[in-house]
Amino acid sequence: MFSGEMTKVTLASVGTEAQFSDAVRLHRELLYGIACSYLRNRSDALEAVQEAICRAWIKRTTLKDSKAFKSWIIRILIYVCIDEQRRRKRMVPLEDKDLAGQVTDIGHGRLEMLSVLERIRPKYRHVLLLKYYNDLTIPDIAAILQKPEGTVKTWQHKGLKQLRAIMEEEERA
Repeated sequence: MFSGEMTKVTLASVGTEAQFSDAVRLHRELLYGIACSYLRNRSDALEAVQEAICRAWIKRTTLKDSKAFKSWIIRILIYVCIDEQRRRKRMVPLEDKDLAGQVTDIGHGRLEMLSVLERIRPKYRHVLLLKYYNDLTIPDIAAILQKPEGTVKTWQHKGLKQLRAIMEEEERA
């Protein structure tokens, strides 16, 4: 735990290529996990992470506080994932998707839950994905979404309420 705090201190500036690379390396697993939870496809998740890193590198001078690097790059990644989801909706599949690239290390129950989450309002879905699939804390989610912690807690509560209602509806059907 102490070494993680030291790493954050040594990454006081992400202006140089080496510092930026170190900062990305520090958060790469979290970024990949978030992308997988949004896109549910390994290759798309890797592409999204790459795109987010490229966008972050280009915009690195706009980061005012380097201590906020983690939430800043996660926010960029979420926007990239949302863009990819929108692109998918516009596509017309010509044949069945190749399932080889699908995320298979997610348990059956978690996979079912992801399909249910698609029916929840996006702002609630973001909070639930970050909280329960990526184990982020409420303060971290608030920083990522640039919302007060109280708002994030409310969205979490409302999202869980919608989730329960959808699951009860499916059980009745």
